[in-house]
Amino acid sequence: MTRYIDVQDLARLVNRKGLSTCLVEMAEYIRQDYLRWQDFEKCARLANHSPDGVIELMPVSDHNLYAFKHVNGHPKNTRDGLLTVMAFGALSRVDTGAPVLLSEMTLTTALRTAATSALAARYLAREDSRSMALIGNGAQSEFQAIAFKTLLGIDEIRLYDIDPTATAKLVANLADRPGLKLTVAGSVAEAVRGADIVTTVTADKAYATILTPEMIEPGMHLNAVGGDCPGKTELHRAIVEAARVIVEYEPQSRIEGEIQQAAADLPVTEFWKVVTGQVPGREHDRQVTLFDSVGFALEDYAALRYVLDCAQALDIGQDIELVPTLENPKDLYALLQPRRVGIRAAHPASCAIA
Repeated sequence: MTRYIDVQDLARLVNRKGLSTCLVEMAEYIRQDYLRWQDFEKCARLANHSPDGVIELMPVSDHNLYAFKHVNGHPKNTRDGLLTVMAFGALSRVDTGAPVLLSEMTLTTALRTAATSALAARYLAREDSRSMALIGNGAQSEFQAIAFKTLLGIDEIRLYDIDPTATAKLVANLADRPGLKLTVAGSVAEAVRGADIVTTVTADKAYATILTPEMIEPGMHLNAVGGDCPGKTELHRAIVEAARVIVEYEPQSRIEGEIQQAAADLPVTEFWKVVTGQVPGREHDRQVTLFDSVGFALEDYAALRYVLDCAQALDIGQDIELVPTLENPKDLYALLQPRRVGIRAAHPASCAIA
């Protein structure tokens, strides 16, 4: 049987555990899987582009589980009452190919993106970082704010969005978060000035320069989330070329990340090397670090693994017969003949989680 998690199931799971707890625990799942980087069969995601957006398939596997996510990015969707990003995903057993989890991943992706951002900042930002500028206050913004508060102790966030109603929404949603000071800025430059960390989460599919060189101060950590497909950036090229750049998976980031606009030989470091201690995240306190985050399938693998573990422990979701279970596995035709004795009761599939 396959565990099925819909949107309401995932919301129930997060509410029962608590959002902050989920972010901390998911970040740890992601960290543990980055520590096993060499165990995974990896590739850049497969993308189909159109004038309005992109639809992507993100696969990855180790010796136990195969994971994929189907996800889109359509910036104009909000005009029609649709989310910019929508996703679903699955886990299957590598030894048999049997699916063990089919899950919503729109809310899950927001959680894993924020958890990954904060996890990277733990390695790359200065240890005394307490303030963050959050540029782009849309669907991802609350998760980023709470993740940085929970995992790094960020207690002041300066907010800016070209849409003031998005910022008002964010302020209202976080009004009851204790120990978090929110300041609405009148411009990107005002929000960024003096910030220890700058997170950009914008949605336009365009070569944009949300941050320009004169805004960058020594010791800043830049968390660039919005530049996640070809033809989409948030940072001026000079910022990218001057920073210490950390990426998730270089072959994918060269195509989709902020580094798509830089020289092909720009030196970058993959995040797994930082997590495993092979290289330092930050070399000195005045260095500008950049996490060029485009989202990688390994993080979705970890997120799906976390969802499955929690769903089983909390008995959330339902077991469905996504694929047939037959008395005679060579007689698929029996499914079309209900009077024939050929279909037996399904047995739950074992979920051996790495």
